[in-house]
Amino acid sequence: TAVVQGYGNVGSVAALSLARYGAKVIAVSDAFGGIYNAKGLDLFALEAFVAEKKTVVGFPEAEPITNEQLLLLVCDILVPAAMERQITEANAGKIKCRILAEAANGPVTPEADVILNQRPEIFIIPDILCNAGGVIVSYFEWVQDLQSFFWGETEITDKLFRILETSFTQIVGMSRKQNIPMRLAALSVGVKRVQEAKKIRGLFP
Repeated sequence: TAVVQGYGNVGSVAALSLARYGAKVIAVSDAFGGIYNAKGLDLFALEAFVAEKKTVVGFPEAEPITNEQLLLLVCDILVPAAMERQITEANAGKIKCRILAEAANGPVTPEADVILNQRPEIFIIPDILCNAGGVIVSYFEWVQDLQSFFWGETEITDKLFRILETSFTQIVGMSRKQNIPMRLAALSVGVKRVQEAKKIRGLFP
């Protein structure tokens, strides 16, 4: 099961992608509130509803729920894809997911991070990795413009997935080898890559 907070450009695509891979999305929300259906939401019907109403609130095939309640639902995957600082010291100990995928920028406060790091039953995919897709594809756009050679959507998606999968594998490996949290491992891998790039490049005007 999956729960997605935020149903904008990131959250809506995350929900649809999770459903496509077999997850049952039981709750989503936006700035106005959330909706919940333990049997799973009909995301195609929800897409049509949101296109007309501009909100998920009022979707007839679900019951209303607040953003605060949504974060505490029992689920396999929790995707905070809305604003920053949604998981705080007050609710970090009450979250009931197995995977926390940080699609938003900074959805977890530093205080909450300390609490979550003491909960080994929750696997965290930190924002620096989880929402890196936009930055990577922006880089692809720059590369294509630079060489006036353009790729199709399928090729771009394939390249994106390969980069993310490689990064994920490296970060998980460092986390386990050094026995450090995923966030620290992600930052460490990033800093190491920058260091190596600067060393190879040398002085640059």
